Parts: sequence; structure tokens; C-alpha cells
Amino acid sequence: MARLAGRRLLAAVPVLAAVTFLVFAIAAASPFDPAKAYAGTAGLGARQGVLDQLRDNLGADRPFVSRWWEWLSAAVTGDLGDSAVMRQPVAEVIGERIGWSLLLCSVAFALAVAAGTALGVLAARRRGGPLDRTVTSLAYTLEAAPPFWLGLLAIWLFALKAGALPAGGLTGTGSDTVTAAAVTSHLILPAAVLAVSQLPWFVLYVRQGVGDALEEDPVRGARARGLRERTVLLGHALRCGLLPVLTLIGSRVPELITGALLVETVFSWPGIASATVEAATSVDFPLLAALTVLATAAVLLGNLISDLLYGLADPRVAHDGM
Repeated sequence: MARLAGRRLLAAVPVLAAVTFLVFAIAAASPFDPAKAYAGTAGLGARQGVLDQLRDNLGADRPFVSRWWEWLSAAVTGDLGDSAVMRQPVAEVIGERIGWSLLLCSVAFALAVAAGTALGVLAARRRGGPLDRTVTSLAYTLEAAPPFWLGLLAIWLFALKAGALPAGGLTGTGSDTVTAAAVTSHLILPAAVLAVSQLPWFVLYVRQGVGDALEEDPVRGARARGLRERTVLLGHALRCGLLPVLTLIGSRVPELITGALLVETVFSWPGIASATVEAATSVDFPLLAALTVLATAAVLLGNLISDLLYGLADPRVAHDGM
């Protein structure tokens, strides 16, 4: 496992470098003007000479290859540059927001795994039965529902109609004090929506895995020995059926990141979503590259963790062949 982790980390270096190069190349081909984005409303009536000077100050007129190499060389030393649109260092922009995004994603992912496993096991007990048909139909329906639609529906139902939960933000109206109670109440809706958007895949994978395991000879033998159904289900079938789910964890990371960006935008959650949108529309090269590297690193780390978990759960797996 240590060799596997080492090889993956070494392979991640050229991958991250290539990703940042593509970010600078795509941003250079973007129709958005970074000078106008930096100037804001003042840029609407600015003279062309002023915009040209501003573009020169920002380095937007230089070839993107030179800008990429300059950023990459500084990033290796820990300097991620300055965000033109945020008017502060990129490291500070990420540091102020990444914690809230990690909180949202971790809570939502834990809810999705726990609820998906429970519903998948219940559906697998009697495949084809009423509960199985209900759970799988709901899973396929939610699979087709976009996260932003689920978020708007949750706001309409629980915030506007019922008035039970806040519609967004991090603190109450007219208050700037961040308390544990305020964060918890404001976290419920976005975390639940993000969890529901990830739920169908875990339900379907657990249902299939546990259902197949219940039909295998070792599980039938356990039943023949007179073991209780709960012991057979949780001690034998669930353990075997969860192995495919471990590989799903890594593959869901990109969807989790995408869903989190949409959910954060809908609920005005102070994570990295707004920074990502600003960086993309304003062609903020340093911030855009740093956020893309962060997302790519999360995907690579998720795949590595899923492989390591699979190896721990099934020692027969040959990691040298991965």
C-alpha cells in the first residue's frame, strides 16, 4: 500500500502540472476581458488606452505560456500569486473559504453513505418486493434531478412555506456573529440537498452488492447453520456487498465537487463556489489555476483512498498490479 501511495503521488505531479497548463490555455482563449473584469463598472466607460494599460499591469497581454511558467515556479515555493478580482492573495482566498466547503462536503458525504447503505440493505433483503421497488424508483428519480433544482425546491418547501430552516447564508439576518448554533441551522438544508444528490448511487450499489451476496454459497451456508437473519445480513452479506461501494467513493468525488459548487451558489454558502465563478468569469489566472489544482488533487486523493480502503477490506487485492 505504501508503494501504491508513493507511485500515485509521483504520478500526480505531472498530472497537476498539465492541468494548470490547460487552465491557462483555456483562459487565454476565453472571450472575457480580465481588464474589464478587474475595473468592474468603471471599465464600462473607460478609454481604450486605460484598459490597455490595466491589461499590461495585469500581465494579460503576455503569452499564456510565460504566465503559466511564472505562476508554476512561484507555486512550487508556496506562492500562489494574487487574485486580481478578489484583491487579495490567492492563499488567503482559499484559506477563508475552503473550511466551509470541507464542512459541507464531509457532512453531506457522510449522510449519503450512511443513508444509502441503510436503504440499499433494506431494498436488497427482498429484491422485487414493494420496499425494493419504492426505494429503487426513488433512487432513479433523484439520480435525474439536478442539485440546483433540489436546492430551490428545499428552499421553497422548508424555508419559505414551512419557515423551519433558513434559506441560505451562514448567519441570521442582521447578524454577523458566527456561532455553532447558527452554523448548524444554516448547514442543515445545503448538506441535506447535497447528500440527496449523491444518495442514489450508494443506494443502487449497496442494493446490487448485498443482493448478489445473499445468493452466494457462503451466505446460504450461514443460513443453513441456523444463524439469525440479522447476523447473515450484516455480518456476511453486507461485508461482501460493500466492496464495490469502496470503489464508488473515489469516483463520486468529482460529482461531489460539482454538486457542492451548485449547492453553495443556491444557498449562498461562503465556500469556494463564489470564488470559482468569479475566477472563471474574470479570467483570474492565479485563482483559477489554484482552484483547479485543488479540485484535481481532491479527485486523485479520492481515488487513492478508495483503492486503499478496498485493499484493507479485501487483502487478496494485489496493489502491485494497480
